[in-house]
Order: sequence, then C-alpha cells, then structure tokens
Amino acid sequence: MSMDSKYNAESIQVLEGLEAVRKRPGMYIGSIGSKGLHHCAWEIIDNAIDEAGAGFCTRIEVTLNADGSLTVLDNGRGVPIDIHPVKKIPAVRLAFEQLHAGGKFDGQSYKTSGGLHGVGASVVNALSSFLVVEVSREGKIFQLEYEGGGKLKSDLKVIKKGIKGSGTKVTFKPDPLIFKETTSFKFDTLRSRLMELAFLNPGLTIVLTDHRKEPKSETFQSKNGVIGFVEHLNKESDYNPVHKKPIFFKGEKDEIIVECAIQYNDGEDEHLRSYVNNIPTDEGGTHESGFRTALTKVFNAYGKKNNIFKKDESLIGDDLKDGLTCVLSVKVREPQFEGQTKTKLSNTEVEGIVQSLTNEGISTFFEQNPAVAKDAINRALTTCLERLAAKRAKELKKKARDAEVKALSGKLAACSEKDRSRNELFLVEGDSAGGSAKTGRDRRFQAILPLRGKVINTYRAKMDKVLENEEIRSMITAIGAGIGKEFEVDKSNYARVCIMTDADIDGAHIRCLLLTFFYRYMKPLILGGKVYIAQAPLYKAEKEKGKVVRYAYDEAELKDALRELGKSAKIQRYKGLGEMNPEQLWETTLNPVNRRMIQVTIDDALEAERKLKILMSEQVDPRREFLMENIVFTEDDM
Repeated sequence: MSMDSKYNAESIQVLEGLEAVRKRPGMYIGSIGSKGLHHCAWEIIDNAIDEAGAGFCTRIEVTLNADGSLTVLDNGRGVPIDIHPVKKIPAVRLAFEQLHAGGKFDGQSYKTSGGLHGVGASVVNALSSFLVVEVSREGKIFQLEYEGGGKLKSDLKVIKKGIKGSGTKVTFKPDPLIFKETTSFKFDTLRSRLMELAFLNPGLTIVLTDHRKEPKSETFQSKNGVIGFVEHLNKESDYNPVHKKPIFFKGEKDEIIVECAIQYNDGEDEHLRSYVNNIPTDEGGTHESGFRTALTKVFNAYGKKNNIFKKDESLIGDDLKDGLTCVLSVKVREPQFEGQTKTKLSNTEVEGIVQSLTNEGISTFFEQNPAVAKDAINRALTTCLERLAAKRAKELKKKARDAEVKALSGKLAACSEKDRSRNELFLVEGDSAGGSAKTGRDRRFQAILPLRGKVINTYRAKMDKVLENEEIRSMITAIGAGIGKEFEVDKSNYARVCIMTDADIDGAHIRCLLLTFFYRYMKPLILGGKVYIAQAPLYKAEKEKGKVVRYAYDEAELKDALRELGKSAKIQRYKGLGEMNPEQLWETTLNPVNRRMIQVTIDDALEAERKLKILMSEQVDPRREFLMENIVFTEDDM
C-alpha cells in the first residue's frame, strides 16, 4: 500500500504539550479506579488495533507480566523512529511524551482509528512507574525507556540488528501513586474486550497471556466477524434464536462504513452492542439512533407489503427490542465523542447515513431471505400485541397502583426536600436496621425503605412474577421511574439508590439479588452512576468508656485501631446493622462526611451478563465451577 511510505516522522503532528496529566488523571482516563486502569490498557491496545484496521497488522499479543506490568506487542509497521522535522527528536518520543502527538491527525496514516484523540500513549506514559517501547523497523530493534511518570530514562537506541519484520512492543506498569485503589489488571475484563476485538476484526489473531499467580493463555480469532459475534452472544444466553441465519448487511457511503448482524431470540431482553472504530459506545449515539429508526421503518414496510400485519397493526421502536441480539460496527473517519472515554458518538451526519444504509441493507436481505424476514417480524409482532393488550389494561391497573402508593406511605420514611439531584434512598435489610436508619438519618434528603427477607431472583423470572413480589413493588414505587422498557432514569426520585445490607453471607446474597434486579429492570440507573453499596463497619474499638472510639471496616483497619488505642481497648464485632444504634449508624454509614460508598458501574456489559448467567441462572454446574475457581476456602468452611 502506498500509505506505508507516508507513515514517518512527518505524520506525527504535535497539537500541544503534555501537562497536568498526573495532577488530573481523571480528565484523560475517566477515573483512577479499576475502570481508569483498564482504560490505559485500551489506549495501547487500540493503537495496535488501528494498525490492523489499516491493513498492516495480523497478530497482537497482550501479556500480563509477573511484576504487574502489561505488554502489548503487534506486528504492524512500528512507530516511526526518524527525526521529526520540527521538533528535531525521534518521532516515537513525541508519541509517548507529548499530548495530542500521533499519526491519527494527518488523515493519511490511518483512514479510521479508535485512539483518535492521540493522547493515549503519552497519558499512559505519564501514569506509569515505568514504560518501555521497542520498535522493530528497517531490520533493527530500537528501544526507548521512561520512568517515574514519563521521565526519559534512556533515549532511543538500537538494541538488536539483523531482524526480520516490523512491529511495536509497549510494556508499562501503572503507577501506584496514581492508581491507589488497584494496579492489578483483571484477566476477565481484558479477555472480554479482546474477544470483542477479534470478532470486529476478522482474520486478526489476538493472544492474551497471564504470567501472574496462575499462568494461562487464550487465543482469539474469528473468520465470520460480526455474524460470529452475534451468534456467540445468543449462544451465551439462555434463549433460543427464532431464525438460525443472522440478518447481515454491510455498506459504505461518504467514507462511513456500516456493518451489522442481527439475530432475534425468544427472550425478553435486548442485547445491542454498538462500536465506532472498534470502540464500544455503551451510551449509544447518532449511529444507534439512525439504526433504530431504519429498523422500525424497514420491518413495518416489509410486514405491510407482504401481509404479515393485520389492518391496524404497526410496530414501534420498543416492539423491536425484545429478543434483539445485534452487533452494529461503524467506521468513521473523524468521529466526535462525548468525553475522552468515548462512550457516545455525536457526529450528526452519521445518523442519516447509518439510517440509509440500514434501510437498504435489511430490505435487500429480506427480499433474498423471506423466511428469515417473516420469523424476525413475527417476533416483533408478538411484543407489539402484548403492548396493545397492556395498553387496554392500563386503566384497570391505575387503581391498583394508587393503592400500592398508599400502602408504601406506611413503610417508606420519605425525605422532606424535593430536590431529586440531592435526595438519597437507602434500601435497608431488616426492620431493626430500618428503624435505626429512620431515626439516625438526615430527614431532609435521606429516605429509608426497609426490606423484609430476600427479594425474588429476577434473572430469569418473567415480569408478572417479578411484580408479584411486595419488596420489588415497593422499590419500583419509591424510585418512581417505571420498570423495564418504560424505565426513565431522569424521572428517578433519587440521585442515589444505596443498598445497605449486613456484612455477612445473607447480606451479600440480598445485595446480589438487588443488583440483579437493577441490572435487569433498571439498568439506566446503574449506567447513570446512581446505584451505590453502603459500607458499614465490622468493628468498633473504644477506650475510656467510649470517650475515644474508632470504627474498622476490615481486619487490617482493626489492627491499626488497636495499635492506636492500645491492648486495653474494648472491641465490638457487629453481626448486623441492627446492632448499631441510630447515632452509630449515622456516624459510620449515613453521614456523607464519614461514610464509605461503592459506586456500582458496568465496565463490560458482556462480562457482567456472563457472570449473571453463571451465578443467577438455574444451571448448577457452571456456578459450582465458578465458585471453586474464585473462592479461597479455609478449614472453617469444611
């Protein structure tokens, strides 16, 4: 390809210097928790994927090293090592030292790319305790070393000659001074993302190897691309496809490429995976809007033309969501995202193009595959008929809902203020803890809803069974934003919904059941960062008859407290929330100044669904295997 000769130092354009990354890392990677840590891995991996997308890379190896570092090796062209004409230093140094310096801006080295903002390599360097780059080009291996957050340790030098091929190898270790929560990469998180990338880039081989405690390695490669991806998603679910052959189309218009596979199943959930230049767009964007509009239009047009519908029947967008398993991959030359973490596409021109290509692509597929068209449209029609029946029953249900609200008034301790942006709802395990929480809370903005017993396992339960559960109905009514497809996160009565359970096995089970419910029926609440887990202390240590008190949330903190208070300190082990009086509960768990909260996030929806299936479905063997692999048993458990 003629493009190869142009990928040199002149391709690296400098927009501005790298400043303040270590001071404000969240501006560049979203957070300094586990999500931000893995974002560093995605930035380096995406650079290798871009080489594959440009046609120069066929193999990528990602290695978790024993020392906690991560290595990404590709057989692409290798980052340019010649001297930049303006900056007078090797181009590879610019890519790893200066923000917005990369080969993504000249519009020639890469037609499309995931790491479009060009901050990836330099930001990862700034947030690493060390980073080493090895570039194979021109029969030589060149090495560049950094330490202490991007400080040059060793300038570019040749470490080996007489080699064949080309490529880039980047090894970096996240700096614990930045990532204080964790510097350990999760194998399963990397595995899910690399599997996605293998499906999205058919023919590309990706190898994930872990050299840490339990060495293991997996290889990912797909020949069928998004068709194989959508078949994999349905295979991983508990439901059966309603048409064996996936709907597939691929088209290009105005340098925008759209590729899509659809396969409906007999379940009630929607599984739509959308990507722009291989980057997952969890919050959707203009490409999803264009796709959904066209999907509804083409289903209606084909159904009416071929007499699948009766006279008054017509599908709306929501009718096409039940059982939809879809992978939508879009390639855009200059995508615009909302936020550096690239979760929502905002290019306005993309919507119309995706709509046009989807309409044309599915229409053509339906004409060539009428049996598949009929099965898919009938699946959506089933949901349509259920919706129409529900609409007719709506008035009858209104009286029942009014009665539910009245019943809740005697159970929910509401907050006095009406500020939805501030108010909090605490779901508290048990009446005893609920009573303490009601007394100890700040009545202005904190509401308390005690829960009795364990809620229903909602992983596979149908909607009617879910709504029969009194505790579920109470939560739905209190939150006030609907449920399932009708859930509107902006209508939530609370900015935070906080799960507060005992720190024992039963409490963990209840917490898991509640999270499953939110994930299944109020997922936007989690995606919007509104679901939290309240952390209650396990111990109270005191001396001088309670004049000096320290709370500990684990064994390590208890040891620290005892070192401070001395051996004479009195220790109390809390068996449950109910053992704390209102003042203690306020001081440790409810007071925004002192409390500890864990925000629930979904880093990877595919991995979350996989684990939900293992832990919450009716299949026993996969759950047993997961527990044996992930839980460390002691003699007390035997």
